[in-house]
Amino acid sequence: MDFAENAIKWINSQVWGIPMLGLLLLTGLYLTVGLRFLSIIRVPHGFKQLFRKRSDAEQAEGEVTPFAALMTALCSTVGTGNIAGVAAAIAIGGPGAVFWMWITAIVGTATKFSEGVLAVHYREIDANGNRVGGPMYYIKNGLGHKWIWLAVLFAFFGFFAALGTGASIQSNSVADALRDQYNISPLATAVLLAGAAAAVIIGGIRRIGTVAAAVMPVMALAYISAGLLVIILNISSVPGAFALIFKSAFGMQSAGTGISIGLLILAMEKGVARGIFSNEAGQGSAPIAHAAARNNDPVNQGSIAMLGTIIDTLIVCTITALVILTSGVVTTNCLAGPETLEVLLSGAQPPGCDTGAPLTAAAFDSVLSGVGGHIVAIGLTVFAFTTILGWSYYGERCATFLFSEKIIPAYRILWIITVFLSAAAIALEDQIGNIVNLFWLMADTLTGLMAAPNLVGLVLLSPIVFKMAREYFSREKVAGDIITPAPP
Repeated sequence: MDFAENAIKWINSQVWGIPMLGLLLLTGLYLTVGLRFLSIIRVPHGFKQLFRKRSDAEQAEGEVTPFAALMTALCSTVGTGNIAGVAAAIAIGGPGAVFWMWITAIVGTATKFSEGVLAVHYREIDANGNRVGGPMYYIKNGLGHKWIWLAVLFAFFGFFAALGTGASIQSNSVADALRDQYNISPLATAVLLAGAAAAVIIGGIRRIGTVAAAVMPVMALAYISAGLLVIILNISSVPGAFALIFKSAFGMQSAGTGISIGLLILAMEKGVARGIFSNEAGQGSAPIAHAAARNNDPVNQGSIAMLGTIIDTLIVCTITALVILTSGVVTTNCLAGPETLEVLLSGAQPPGCDTGAPLTAAAFDSVLSGVGGHIVAIGLTVFAFTTILGWSYYGERCATFLFSEKIIPAYRILWIITVFLSAAAIALEDQIGNIVNLFWLMADTLTGLMAAPNLVGLVLLSPIVFKMAREYFSREKVAGDIITPAPP
Protein backbone atom coordinates (compact mmCIF):
# COMPACT_ATOMS: atom_id res chain seq x y z
CA MET A 1 0.00 0.00 0.00
CA ASP A 2 2.82 2.40 0.88
CA PHE A 3 4.51 1.70 -2.46
CA ALA A 4 1.28 2.40 -4.38
CA GLU A 5 0.64 5.60 -2.42
CA ASN A 6 4.19 6.86 -2.97
CA ALA A 7 4.00 6.00 -6.67
CA ILE A 8 0.73 7.89 -7.14
CA LYS A 9 2.08 10.80 -5.10
CA TRP A 10 5.03 11.01 -7.48
CA ILE A 11 2.77 10.85 -10.55
CA ASN A 12 0.50 13.47 -9.01
CA SER A 13 3.46 15.77 -8.35
CA GLN A 14 4.38 15.51 -12.04
CA VAL A 15 0.83 16.04 -13.30
CA TRP A 16 0.29 19.08 -11.06
CA GLY A 17 3.93 20.12 -11.07
CA ILE A 18 5.49 23.31 -12.38
CA PRO A 19 5.52 22.16 -16.08
CA MET A 20 1.74 21.58 -16.17
CA LEU A 21 0.97 24.69 -14.13
CA GLY A 22 3.23 26.68 -16.45
CA LEU A 23 1.53 25.22 -19.51
CA LEU A 24 -1.91 26.16 -18.17
CA LEU A 25 -0.73 29.67 -17.34
CA LEU A 26 1.09 30.18 -20.65
CA THR A 27 -1.91 28.92 -22.62
CA GLY A 28 -4.07 31.47 -20.84
CA LEU A 29 -1.54 34.21 -21.56
CA TYR A 30 -1.32 33.19 -25.23
CA LEU A 31 -5.11 33.27 -25.59
CA THR A 32 -5.31 36.60 -23.75
CA VAL A 33 -2.87 38.23 -26.17
CA GLY A 34 -4.43 36.49 -29.19
CA LEU A 35 -7.83 37.86 -28.21
CA ARG A 36 -6.26 41.31 -27.87
CA PHE A 37 -7.23 41.37 -24.20
CA LEU A 38 -10.95 41.21 -25.07
CA SER A 39 -11.48 38.70 -22.26
CA ILE A 40 -10.43 41.40 -19.79
CA ILE A 41 -11.80 44.51 -21.48
CA ARG A 42 -15.19 42.91 -22.20
CA VAL A 43 -15.96 41.61 -18.71
CA PRO A 44 -18.70 44.30 -18.24
CA HIS A 45 -20.21 43.16 -21.53
CA GLY A 46 -20.26 39.59 -20.24
CA PHE A 47 -22.26 40.58 -17.16
CA LYS A 48 -24.69 42.53 -19.35
CA GLN A 49 -25.25 39.49 -21.55
CA LEU A 50 -25.68 37.23 -18.52
CA PHE A 51 -28.62 39.21 -17.14
CA ARG A 52 -30.04 40.51 -20.43
CA LYS A 53 -33.52 39.30 -21.34
CA ARG A 54 -33.41 37.81 -24.79
CA SER A 55 -36.09 38.46 -27.37
CA ASP A 56 -38.12 35.69 -28.97
CA ALA A 57 -35.97 36.03 -32.09
CA GLU A 58 -32.90 35.29 -30.04
CA GLN A 59 -34.27 32.20 -28.29
CA ALA A 60 -32.12 29.26 -29.26
CA GLU A 61 -32.24 25.51 -28.99
CA GLY A 62 -30.59 24.17 -25.87
CA GLU A 63 -31.29 22.60 -22.52
CA VAL A 64 -30.73 25.45 -20.01
CA THR A 65 -30.53 29.24 -20.00
CA PRO A 66 -27.10 30.87 -20.36
CA PHE A 67 -27.39 31.90 -16.70
CA ALA A 68 -28.14 28.32 -15.60
CA ALA A 69 -25.23 27.04 -17.70
CA LEU A 70 -22.87 29.40 -15.87
CA MET A 71 -24.32 28.43 -12.48
CA THR A 72 -23.88 24.74 -13.35
CA ALA A 73 -20.26 25.42 -14.26
CA LEU A 74 -19.78 27.36 -11.03
CA CYS A 75 -21.20 24.42 -9.09
CA SER A 76 -18.04 22.46 -9.80
CA THR A 77 -15.66 25.34 -9.05
CA VAL A 78 -17.09 27.33 -6.14
CA GLY A 79 -16.63 24.92 -3.27
CA THR A 80 -14.06 23.45 -0.95
CA GLY A 81 -11.24 25.10 -2.89
CA ASN A 82 -12.62 28.55 -2.08
CA ILE A 83 -12.93 27.83 1.64
CA ALA A 84 -10.23 25.32 2.55
CA GLY A 85 -8.01 25.65 -0.53
CA VAL A 86 -7.34 29.37 -0.19
CA ALA A 87 -6.42 28.89 3.46
CA ALA A 88 -4.02 26.10 2.52
CA ALA A 89 -2.42 28.25 -0.18
CA ILE A 90 -1.83 31.09 2.28
CA ALA A 91 -0.61 28.75 5.01
CA ILE A 92 1.95 27.00 2.79
CA GLY A 93 2.68 29.52 0.02
CA GLY A 94 2.31 32.66 2.12
CA PRO A 95 0.01 35.66 1.52
CA GLY A 96 1.76 36.20 -1.83
CA ALA A 97 -0.02 33.13 -3.16
CA VAL A 98 -3.17 35.27 -3.36
CA PHE A 99 -1.51 37.58 -5.90
CA TRP A 100 -0.63 34.65 -8.15
CA MET A 101 -4.18 33.36 -7.82
CA TRP A 102 -5.34 36.70 -9.19
CA ILE A 103 -2.91 36.49 -12.12
CA THR A 104 -4.13 32.96 -12.88
CA ALA A 105 -7.74 34.16 -12.86
CA ILE A 106 -7.03 37.13 -15.12
CA VAL A 107 -5.43 35.04 -17.87
CA GLY A 108 -7.93 32.28 -17.09
CA THR A 109 -10.74 34.49 -18.39
CA ALA A 110 -9.34 34.02 -21.91
CA THR A 111 -9.16 30.27 -21.41
CA LYS A 112 -12.76 30.06 -20.19
CA PHE A 113 -13.87 32.41 -22.99
CA SER A 114 -12.26 30.16 -25.60
CA GLU A 115 -13.71 27.02 -24.04
CA GLY A 116 -17.20 28.52 -24.12
CA VAL A 117 -16.87 29.62 -27.75
CA LEU A 118 -15.66 26.22 -28.94
CA ALA A 119 -18.20 24.33 -26.82
CA VAL A 120 -21.17 26.01 -28.54
CA HIS A 121 -19.58 26.23 -31.99
CA TYR A 122 -18.80 22.51 -32.22
CA ARG A 123 -21.64 21.04 -30.15
CA GLU A 124 -23.85 18.25 -31.46
CA ILE A 125 -27.39 16.93 -31.00
CA ASP A 126 -27.35 13.54 -29.29
CA ALA A 127 -29.70 10.59 -29.75
CA ASN A 128 -32.10 12.09 -27.20
CA GLY A 129 -32.28 15.42 -29.02
CA ASN A 130 -30.13 17.32 -26.50
CA ARG A 131 -27.37 19.80 -27.34
CA VAL A 132 -24.10 18.35 -26.07
CA GLY A 133 -20.50 19.47 -26.28
CA GLY A 134 -17.21 19.99 -24.54
CA PRO A 135 -13.53 19.33 -25.26
CA MET A 136 -14.15 15.84 -26.65
CA TYR A 137 -16.57 17.28 -29.19
CA TYR A 138 -14.56 20.30 -30.27
CA ILE A 139 -11.45 18.15 -30.56
CA LYS A 140 -13.33 15.62 -32.72
CA ASN A 141 -15.29 18.10 -34.84
CA GLY A 142 -12.72 20.89 -34.95
CA LEU A 143 -9.49 18.96 -35.47
CA GLY A 144 -10.87 16.09 -37.51
CA HIS A 145 -11.02 12.30 -37.32
CA LYS A 146 -7.27 11.84 -36.93
CA TRP A 147 -7.52 13.53 -33.53
CA ILE A 148 -10.35 11.31 -32.26
CA TRP A 149 -7.89 9.49 -29.99
CA LEU A 150 -7.28 12.74 -28.11
CA ALA A 151 -11.02 13.27 -27.67
CA VAL A 152 -11.37 9.72 -26.33
CA LEU A 153 -8.47 10.33 -23.96
CA PHE A 154 -10.15 13.42 -22.52
CA ALA A 155 -13.46 11.57 -22.09
CA PHE A 156 -11.68 8.64 -20.40
CA PHE A 157 -9.90 10.88 -17.90
CA GLY A 158 -13.07 12.94 -17.40
CA PHE A 159 -15.21 9.88 -16.68
CA PHE A 160 -13.02 8.62 -13.85
CA ALA A 161 -12.09 12.10 -12.57
CA ALA A 162 -15.81 12.87 -12.19
CA LEU A 163 -16.39 9.79 -10.04
CA GLY A 164 -13.40 10.71 -7.89
CA THR A 165 -13.47 14.50 -7.69
CA GLY A 166 -17.20 15.01 -8.07
CA ALA A 167 -18.84 12.05 -6.34
CA SER A 168 -16.35 10.51 -3.93
CA ILE A 169 -14.26 13.37 -2.55
CA GLN A 170 -17.16 15.80 -2.17
CA SER A 171 -19.47 13.38 -0.34
CA ASN A 172 -16.56 12.21 1.81
CA SER A 173 -15.80 15.83 2.77
CA VAL A 174 -19.44 16.59 3.62
CA ALA A 175 -19.74 13.54 5.88
CA ASP A 176 -16.49 14.47 7.61
CA ALA A 177 -17.49 18.12 8.15
CA LEU A 178 -20.97 17.31 9.47
CA ARG A 179 -19.65 14.64 11.83
CA ASP A 180 -16.99 16.94 13.26
CA GLN A 181 -19.22 20.02 13.62
CA TYR A 182 -22.62 18.51 14.45
CA ASN A 183 -21.85 14.87 15.35
CA ILE A 184 -24.10 13.66 12.51
CA SER A 185 -23.66 10.00 11.64
CA PRO A 186 -21.81 9.46 8.33
CA LEU A 187 -24.39 6.83 7.43
CA ALA A 188 -27.21 9.37 7.85
CA THR A 189 -25.27 11.86 5.73
CA ALA A 190 -24.71 9.17 3.09
CA VAL A 191 -28.43 8.40 2.85
CA LEU A 192 -29.42 12.08 2.63
CA LEU A 193 -26.72 12.99 0.12
CA ALA A 194 -27.38 10.02 -2.14
CA GLY A 195 -31.12 10.62 -2.00
CA ALA A 196 -30.86 14.34 -2.73
CA ALA A 197 -28.38 13.73 -5.56
CA ALA A 198 -30.62 11.07 -7.08
CA ALA A 199 -33.65 13.38 -6.99
CA VAL A 200 -31.78 15.98 -9.02
CA ILE A 201 -29.55 14.12 -11.47
CA ILE A 202 -32.35 11.78 -12.53
CA GLY A 203 -33.83 14.81 -14.28
CA GLY A 204 -30.66 15.41 -16.31
CA ILE A 205 -29.09 18.74 -17.16
CA ARG A 206 -32.41 20.61 -17.13
CA ARG A 207 -33.06 19.78 -13.48
CA ILE A 208 -29.40 20.23 -12.54
CA GLY A 209 -29.42 23.64 -14.18
CA THR A 210 -32.64 24.65 -12.42
CA VAL A 211 -31.29 23.65 -9.00
CA ALA A 212 -27.91 25.27 -9.70
CA ALA A 213 -29.55 28.54 -10.78
CA ALA A 214 -31.58 28.58 -7.55
CA VAL A 215 -29.03 27.39 -4.98
CA MET A 216 -25.65 28.66 -6.18
CA PRO A 217 -26.40 32.43 -6.23
CA VAL A 218 -28.05 32.31 -2.78
CA MET A 219 -25.24 30.35 -1.14
CA ALA A 220 -22.49 32.35 -2.83
CA LEU A 221 -24.09 35.65 -1.79
CA ALA A 222 -24.53 34.39 1.78
CA TYR A 223 -20.87 33.38 2.03
CA ILE A 224 -19.68 36.62 0.41
CA SER A 225 -21.90 38.66 2.76
CA ALA A 226 -20.50 36.92 5.84
CA GLY A 227 -16.97 37.46 4.54
CA LEU A 228 -17.57 41.14 3.78
CA LEU A 229 -18.95 41.63 7.28
CA VAL A 230 -15.74 40.28 8.79
CA ILE A 231 -13.64 42.43 6.45
CA ILE A 232 -15.63 45.59 7.22
CA LEU A 233 -15.27 45.00 10.95
CA ASN A 234 -11.51 44.62 10.37
CA ILE A 235 -11.34 47.44 7.79
CA SER A 236 -8.29 49.04 9.38
CA SER A 237 -6.31 45.89 8.61
CA VAL A 238 -7.24 45.76 4.91
CA PRO A 239 -4.43 48.07 3.61
CA GLY A 240 -1.87 46.04 5.54
CA ALA A 241 -3.32 42.80 4.13
CA PHE A 242 -2.95 44.03 0.54
CA ALA A 243 0.58 45.29 1.26
CA LEU A 244 1.47 41.87 2.65
CA ILE A 245 0.02 40.11 -0.41
CA PHE A 246 2.03 42.19 -2.89
CA LYS A 247 5.24 42.12 -0.86
CA SER A 248 5.08 38.37 -0.31
CA ALA A 249 4.20 37.70 -3.95
CA PHE A 250 7.75 38.63 -4.97
CA GLY A 251 9.55 36.88 -2.13
CA MET A 252 10.19 39.96 -0.03
CA GLN A 253 11.54 39.07 3.37
CA SER A 254 9.70 40.09 6.51
CA ALA A 255 12.33 42.72 7.20
CA GLY A 256 11.33 44.41 3.96
CA THR A 257 14.72 44.22 2.23
CA GLY A 258 16.01 41.73 -0.26
CA ILE A 259 14.23 39.05 -2.26
CA SER A 260 14.09 35.33 -1.49
CA ILE A 261 13.85 33.28 -4.70
CA GLY A 262 12.62 30.33 -2.65
CA LEU A 263 9.74 32.33 -1.19
CA LEU A 264 8.87 33.80 -4.60
CA ILE A 265 8.71 30.35 -6.23
CA LEU A 266 6.74 28.93 -3.30
CA ALA A 267 4.15 31.73 -3.47
CA MET A 268 3.88 31.45 -7.25
CA GLU A 269 3.56 27.65 -7.28
CA LYS A 270 0.89 27.48 -4.55
CA GLY A 271 -1.02 30.48 -5.89
CA VAL A 272 -1.11 29.27 -9.49
CA ALA A 273 -1.96 25.71 -8.44
CA ARG A 274 -4.78 26.85 -6.14
CA GLY A 275 -6.12 29.31 -8.71
CA ILE A 276 -6.30 26.69 -11.44
CA PHE A 277 -7.67 24.05 -9.09
CA SER A 278 -10.34 26.49 -7.94
CA ASN A 279 -11.57 27.98 -11.22
CA GLU A 280 -10.67 24.98 -13.46
CA ALA A 281 -9.64 27.26 -16.35
CA GLY A 282 -8.10 24.96 -18.95
CA GLN A 283 -9.21 21.77 -17.28
CA GLY A 284 -12.08 21.32 -19.74
CA SER A 285 -15.00 20.68 -17.40
CA ALA A 286 -16.91 23.99 -17.69
CA PRO A 287 -17.41 23.90 -21.50
CA ILE A 288 -19.45 20.71 -21.08
CA ALA A 289 -22.03 22.77 -19.17
CA HIS A 290 -21.89 25.78 -21.49
CA ALA A 291 -22.53 23.58 -24.52
CA ALA A 292 -26.05 22.95 -23.18
CA ALA A 293 -26.94 26.66 -23.09
CA ARG A 294 -29.84 28.04 -25.09
CA ASN A 295 -27.59 30.29 -27.10
CA ASN A 296 -26.79 30.04 -30.80
CA ASP A 297 -23.95 32.57 -30.67
CA PRO A 298 -20.71 30.90 -29.51
CA VAL A 299 -18.94 34.17 -28.69
CA ASN A 300 -21.89 35.44 -26.70
CA GLN A 301 -21.79 32.30 -24.55
CA GLY A 302 -18.01 32.57 -24.32
CA SER A 303 -18.46 36.07 -22.90
CA ILE A 304 -20.65 34.56 -20.19
CA ALA A 305 -18.39 31.57 -19.61
CA MET A 306 -15.38 33.76 -18.80
CA LEU A 307 -17.27 35.24 -15.83
CA GLY A 308 -16.66 31.96 -14.01
CA THR A 309 -13.06 32.85 -13.12
CA ILE A 310 -14.09 36.37 -12.07
CA ILE A 311 -16.74 35.10 -9.65
CA ASP A 312 -14.83 32.09 -8.38
CA THR A 313 -11.34 33.47 -7.89
CA LEU A 314 -11.35 37.27 -8.02
CA ILE A 315 -14.44 37.54 -5.81
CA VAL A 316 -15.03 34.45 -3.62
CA CYS A 317 -11.39 33.40 -3.16
CA THR A 318 -10.35 37.01 -2.48
CA ILE A 319 -13.06 37.33 0.18
CA THR A 320 -11.73 34.22 1.94
CA ALA A 321 -8.14 35.49 1.71
CA LEU A 322 -8.99 38.90 3.18
CA VAL A 323 -11.03 37.31 5.98
CA ILE A 324 -7.96 35.27 6.94
CA LEU A 325 -5.39 38.04 6.55
CA THR A 326 -7.38 40.75 8.35
CA SER A 327 -8.49 38.55 11.23
CA GLY A 328 -5.07 38.19 12.83
CA VAL A 329 -5.40 34.41 13.21
CA VAL A 330 -2.26 33.82 11.13
CA THR A 331 0.60 34.56 13.48
CA THR A 332 4.01 35.77 12.34
CA ASN A 333 5.65 32.39 12.85
CA CYS A 334 3.05 30.81 10.55
CA LEU A 335 3.70 33.14 7.61
CA ALA A 336 6.11 32.08 4.90
CA GLY A 337 9.48 33.60 5.63
CA PRO A 338 13.20 32.78 5.60
CA GLU A 339 12.96 31.10 9.00
CA THR A 340 10.10 28.79 7.92
CA LEU A 341 11.04 28.23 4.27
CA GLU A 342 12.60 24.80 4.75
CA VAL A 343 9.53 23.50 6.58
CA LEU A 344 7.14 25.00 4.03
CA LEU A 345 9.02 23.60 1.04
CA SER A 346 8.37 20.14 2.45
CA GLY A 347 4.64 20.85 2.21
CA ALA A 348 4.23 21.00 5.99
CA GLN A 349 3.30 23.78 8.38
CA PRO A 350 5.25 25.04 11.38
CA PRO A 351 3.98 23.43 14.62
CA GLY A 352 0.84 25.01 16.04
CA CYS A 353 -0.24 26.58 12.74
CA ASP A 354 -3.69 25.83 11.31
CA THR A 355 -4.29 25.28 7.63
CA GLY A 356 -7.25 24.50 5.38
CA ALA A 357 -10.83 24.69 6.69
CA PRO A 358 -9.82 25.07 10.38
CA LEU A 359 -7.89 28.24 9.51
CA THR A 360 -10.87 29.72 7.64
CA ALA A 361 -13.19 28.81 10.53
CA ALA A 362 -10.85 30.44 13.04
CA ALA A 363 -10.75 33.61 10.91
CA PHE A 364 -14.55 33.91 10.87
CA ASP A 365 -14.71 33.06 14.57
CA SER A 366 -12.30 35.84 15.44
CA VAL A 367 -15.00 38.41 14.62
CA LEU A 368 -18.24 36.43 14.51
CA SER A 369 -17.61 34.51 17.71
CA GLY A 370 -19.05 31.01 17.76
CA VAL A 371 -20.25 30.99 14.15
CA GLY A 372 -17.01 30.34 12.25
CA GLY A 373 -17.37 26.59 12.41
CA HIS A 374 -20.99 26.82 11.26
CA ILE A 375 -20.15 29.04 8.29
CA VAL A 376 -17.44 26.67 7.13
CA ALA A 377 -19.42 23.47 7.76
CA ILE A 378 -22.59 24.73 6.08
CA GLY A 379 -20.64 26.36 3.26
CA LEU A 380 -18.65 23.20 2.59
CA THR A 381 -21.82 21.09 2.67
CA VAL A 382 -23.85 23.17 0.23
CA PHE A 383 -20.95 23.91 -2.11
CA ALA A 384 -19.89 20.25 -2.10
CA PHE A 385 -23.44 19.13 -2.87
CA THR A 386 -23.69 21.47 -5.85
CA THR A 387 -20.29 20.20 -7.00
CA ILE A 388 -21.71 16.66 -6.89
CA LEU A 389 -24.51 17.82 -9.19
CA GLY A 390 -22.28 19.68 -11.64
CA TRP A 391 -19.69 16.92 -11.94
CA SER A 392 -22.41 14.27 -12.37
CA TYR A 393 -23.30 15.91 -15.69
CA TYR A 394 -19.66 16.21 -16.74
CA GLY A 395 -19.06 12.53 -16.08
CA GLU A 396 -22.31 11.59 -17.80
CA ARG A 397 -21.33 13.41 -20.99
CA CYS A 398 -17.88 11.78 -20.97
CA ALA A 399 -19.52 8.37 -20.47
CA THR A 400 -21.96 8.87 -23.34
CA PHE A 401 -19.16 10.01 -25.63
CA LEU A 402 -17.37 6.74 -24.91
CA PHE A 403 -20.35 4.35 -24.76
CA SER A 404 -23.42 6.13 -26.29
CA GLU A 405 -26.59 7.37 -24.56
CA LYS A 406 -27.54 3.83 -23.51
CA ILE A 407 -25.03 4.09 -20.66
CA ILE A 408 -26.88 6.96 -18.91
CA PRO A 409 -29.18 4.93 -16.58
CA ALA A 410 -26.31 2.69 -15.44
CA TYR A 411 -24.02 5.68 -15.02
CA ARG A 412 -26.50 7.53 -12.80
CA ILE A 413 -26.94 4.47 -10.60
CA LEU A 414 -23.15 4.13 -10.33
CA TRP A 415 -22.92 7.82 -9.39
CA ILE A 416 -25.50 7.54 -6.60
CA ILE A 417 -23.84 4.40 -5.21
CA THR A 418 -20.45 6.14 -5.24
CA VAL A 419 -21.85 9.14 -3.36
CA PHE A 420 -23.39 6.87 -0.74
CA LEU A 421 -20.34 4.65 -0.19
CA SER A 422 -17.89 7.56 -0.09
CA ALA A 423 -19.89 9.39 2.58
CA ALA A 424 -20.46 6.23 4.61
CA ALA A 425 -16.74 5.41 4.43
CA ILE A 426 -16.01 8.19 6.95
CA ALA A 427 -17.35 5.88 9.66
CA LEU A 428 -14.60 3.40 8.76
CA GLU A 429 -11.77 5.85 8.20
CA ASP A 430 -9.63 4.21 10.89
CA GLN A 431 -9.77 0.92 8.99
CA ILE A 432 -9.61 2.18 5.41
CA GLY A 433 -7.92 5.56 5.83
CA ASN A 434 -5.01 4.65 3.56
CA ILE A 435 -7.35 3.46 0.81
CA VAL A 436 -9.35 6.71 0.98
CA ASN A 437 -6.15 8.77 0.78
CA LEU A 438 -5.03 6.69 -2.19
CA PHE A 439 -8.33 7.34 -3.95
CA TRP A 440 -8.07 11.07 -3.32
CA LEU A 441 -4.61 11.12 -4.91
CA MET A 442 -5.81 9.15 -7.93
CA ALA A 443 -8.78 11.49 -8.42
CA ASP A 444 -6.49 14.52 -8.21
CA THR A 445 -4.17 12.99 -10.82
CA LEU A 446 -7.00 12.17 -13.24
CA THR A 447 -8.42 15.67 -12.88
CA GLY A 448 -5.04 17.11 -13.85
CA LEU A 449 -4.70 14.73 -16.80
CA MET A 450 -7.97 16.10 -18.25
CA ALA A 451 -6.21 19.37 -18.94
CA ALA A 452 -3.61 18.05 -21.39
CA PRO A 453 -5.98 17.04 -24.26
CA ASN A 454 -8.06 20.17 -23.68
CA LEU A 455 -5.05 22.50 -23.91
CA VAL A 456 -3.99 20.90 -27.19
CA GLY A 457 -7.47 21.50 -28.58
CA LEU A 458 -7.57 25.10 -27.35
CA VAL A 459 -4.21 26.02 -28.85
CA LEU A 460 -4.82 24.34 -32.23
CA LEU A 461 -8.31 25.81 -32.55
CA SER A 462 -7.37 29.25 -31.21
CA PRO A 463 -7.27 30.92 -34.69
CA ILE A 464 -10.97 30.12 -35.05
CA VAL A 465 -11.71 31.63 -31.63
CA PHE A 466 -9.74 34.78 -32.48
CA LYS A 467 -11.55 35.19 -35.82
CA MET A 468 -15.02 34.66 -34.35
CA ALA A 469 -14.33 37.08 -31.49
CA ARG A 470 -13.16 39.83 -33.86
CA GLU A 471 -16.24 39.40 -36.05
CA TYR A 472 -18.59 39.37 -33.08
CA PHE A 473 -17.27 42.51 -31.43
CA SER A 474 -17.02 44.33 -34.77
CA ARG A 475 -20.84 44.12 -34.87
CA GLU A 476 -21.12 45.86 -31.51
CA LYS A 477 -23.81 48.49 -31.22
CA VAL A 478 -22.79 51.48 -29.16
CA ALA A 479 -26.25 51.91 -27.66
CA GLY A 480 -26.61 49.47 -24.79
CA ASP A 481 -23.53 47.48 -25.76
CA ILE A 482 -25.86 44.97 -27.46
CA ILE A 483 -24.48 42.66 -30.11
CA THR A 484 -26.53 41.98 -33.21
CA PRO A 485 -26.92 38.19 -33.52
CA ALA A 486 -24.97 36.60 -36.34
CA PRO A 487 -27.10 35.55 -39.31
CA PRO A 488 -27.98 31.83 -39.34
